[in-house]
Amino acid sequence: MNSPDHKAAVDSDAQETQEWLDALDSVIASGGNPRAQFIIDALQRRANDLGVESDPQRYSAYRNSVPVHDQPPYPGDAQMEARITGIMRWNAMCMVARANAAHPELGGHIATYTSAAEIFETGFHHFFRSPDCDDGGDLVFLQPHSSPGVYARAYLERRIDEATLLKFRQETGGGGLSSYPHPWLMPDFWQFPTGSMGIGPINAIYQARFMRYLHARGFGDMSQRRVWGIFGDGEMDEPESVAALSLAARERLGNLTFVINCNLQRLDGPVRGNGQIIQELESLFTGAGWQVLKVLWGSDWDPLFAADTQHALLRHFANTVDGQYQTLGANDGVYNQEHFFALDPSLQKLVAHMSAAEIDALRRGGHDPKKLFAALQRSTIDPDRPTVILAKTKKGYGMGASGESRMTAHQQKKLDVDSLLAFRDRLGLPLDDKQAAAMSFWRPDEDSAEYRYLSQRRVALGGFVPKRNVHPATLSVPPVEQHARFALRSADHEMSTTSALVRQFAKLLKDKTLGSRIVPIVADEARTFGMASLFRQIGIYSPDGQRYTSEDEGSLLAYRESKTGQLLEEGITEAGALSSWIAAATSYSTHNTLLLPFYIFYSIFGFQRVGDMIWAAADQRARGFLIGATAGRTTLSGEGLQHQDGSSHVMAAIVPNCRAYDPAFAYEVATIVDYGNRRMLEQSVDEFYYLTVSNENYPQPSMPENVSATSIVQGLYSYTTFGAAEKPDVRLMASGPILNEALRAASWLHTHTDCCIEVFSMTSPVELARNAADIARRNRLNPTMTPEISYVAQCLDGQVPVVAATDFVRSVVEPLAAHIDCDLTVLGTDGFGRSDTRENLRRFFEVDADNIAAAALASLQKTGRLTSDNAIALLQSLNLRASDAAPWQL
Repeated sequence: MNSPDHKAAVDSDAQETQEWLDALDSVIASGGNPRAQFIIDALQRRANDLGVESDPQRYSAYRNSVPVHDQPPYPGDAQMEARITGIMRWNAMCMVARANAAHPELGGHIATYTSAAEIFETGFHHFFRSPDCDDGGDLVFLQPHSSPGVYARAYLERRIDEATLLKFRQETGGGGLSSYPHPWLMPDFWQFPTGSMGIGPINAIYQARFMRYLHARGFGDMSQRRVWGIFGDGEMDEPESVAALSLAARERLGNLTFVINCNLQRLDGPVRGNGQIIQELESLFTGAGWQVLKVLWGSDWDPLFAADTQHALLRHFANTVDGQYQTLGANDGVYNQEHFFALDPSLQKLVAHMSAAEIDALRRGGHDPKKLFAALQRSTIDPDRPTVILAKTKKGYGMGASGESRMTAHQQKKLDVDSLLAFRDRLGLPLDDKQAAAMSFWRPDEDSAEYRYLSQRRVALGGFVPKRNVHPATLSVPPVEQHARFALRSADHEMSTTSALVRQFAKLLKDKTLGSRIVPIVADEARTFGMASLFRQIGIYSPDGQRYTSEDEGSLLAYRESKTGQLLEEGITEAGALSSWIAAATSYSTHNTLLLPFYIFYSIFGFQRVGDMIWAAADQRARGFLIGATAGRTTLSGEGLQHQDGSSHVMAAIVPNCRAYDPAFAYEVATIVDYGNRRMLEQSVDEFYYLTVSNENYPQPSMPENVSATSIVQGLYSYTTFGAAEKPDVRLMASGPILNEALRAASWLHTHTDCCIEVFSMTSPVELARNAADIARRNRLNPTMTPEISYVAQCLDGQVPVVAATDFVRSVVEPLAAHIDCDLTVLGTDGFGRSDTRENLRRFFEVDADNIAAAALASLQKTGRLTSDNAIALLQSLNLRASDAAPWQL
């Protein structure tokens, strides 16, 4: 069927064309649709062989994909379900409207759920299996703006009481309802945070894929479990929404169904006012290899289609753009009669027997449970192909003139009395005018037919949805000596911290208890990170195994794909790799399988590239390791501006349950990893760890005997002192590879000034700042108690000046200044990156040994430990370019 702006070619021989069409009709009459499709495919192949250029349309006619004669009998009580759906529509509206009547600033959404109610309820009544099922049930990603409808269902199910409904978007006092699905805020209810548009679709795809991975690796029978995702048509404009469609088809994820609520409206107006978003999405998904099922017209249309032997409806549907569909939807039967059916005598004839009220009652397919059920059931049949259901609805359905298909529907937060009464009447609720005007909630008694039906349907599907289970399983972590002795007793063996970390995880992979639970993930460049040995050791997961002979087959580091492979090598997709990490990092809840994922990536392509998804992982209570390799602005030397990370620790600091570290030495890496393992696997703490490691090789010392693991994970410890004074004259602290610059600076200062220099390894300025802020708050709110002293203040006691340097921007460390009594000078790598050698970059960004020494000289002069003349002479000997602009100004 032609698109609205399609210009058809001129028919040079109408009679011949009709003969071909008659022949097709004859084939269908005698052999059915499958035979006709076979012949069409054969003709297409022959046309290709003969060099006939064609532009095959990627979308079908603007009608339902499941024909009437293929519709299965509806298994439910349609009238009962309609009553229940009406109650939920009303309660969802009342919840939002009453919250805004009390607190107009709260916001909320009514129109989205009213458009999707039948989609939700058909799924809840007949398809969405509960996590309480023996195999873990289904995973359901729910359209976030429809959360009021989910709460309304939970209210009918007695999971939420009226007092809780009245606390919609009022959580600070406890017991409130979150605006959107938030597992952190409602940890027993929501499974997946979908509020940030686009994250739900890509995460759903990778969850479906991860279930296949778990099944292949023997972690449970996933054969009956499905992933369902209900998303909006406007949401599909987000890059993440469509980023992994081809992966779903390539990996044959028949366990995945998307339902896209096509109400044709975004927040401000039509999704495709001058086009057809449904046809566009069909083209997109068909091209990606998905099964596409359209649910466009309700059962009321079936007699019209049956009578329309000339396909006038399809022709006019094809040439009606979405902006016009919205206008038709916002108006009554009289308007639709005049502005659609009256446009063509054939259409007018089709509805000649119908009144304006009957025309007004013609439903779109997304509001017809029978049509939705047929599509949802068919989506479960093909084991090897993902399915998308494109369900056409009206935004604000049932709200009448107050919101139905209106441009302002998304912003509608309240209804006037007349609208409330009309809404009540349309839903058929037993509320008198006073109750309706007061927006009273309505909940049938527990012995009512509605409640019994609702309960029976959920019992048949295993229990409640949504529901988040947390299983009490733990895993024993082997002693750190067992897998990291090489790091703890390195004896100045030269290696990078990236190599040390990979080596530690490679040894953990061999542990009998923990090894199989580790999920290594890379977006690409596993060889860059020294992980090539894992190809042969544990294999790369592929549902097809390896159907080719690898070019490097004879190599010890040969590329090896396997159906039971453990490594997830995702290709160049940070969003996809992180989606896999999220699936693994939350598997303890979603799959009752405790795993330890670590995703290693160029640090610049972590928080900066997919920080929104990392925030969603935090909301979902993820547990695992994120490894920012080749980290820092000067460590990845030759790559330049867009590859050099100087800011990820700033972004990590704003994620409450992300614990961020920038270790300098292999023993620090080993200690932090061991600590994280025990917190997440043995103590079941819902936190995850971000470690920045570098590819710079330098001697790795053994762990000093006077250094405790506790001090390393707390974020700061005294590593060494140059000089023997009772109190140092200046303190230097640094993290990552810059600690080596601080050590060189300390040696130079001690040699040239005979001052005592204490050097600290600052493994985590983020942890230090959090601890200090927490203690400052406690002291502020408890003035009668003896003040506590923060850990950083304990380490940096007194008035000894401090110079701090990292390979990251200064704002990573600057928060510490408020929590210590001494003078703090912070050096960092603010500004754009550059391509050059490490030595030149550190000089340019002023974090090398000479610049650290210069900052210390200034502090020593300020305290009077050095005279001005001595300080100036030593500063001049460093040959720094003080007249140049600061790097962050360039």
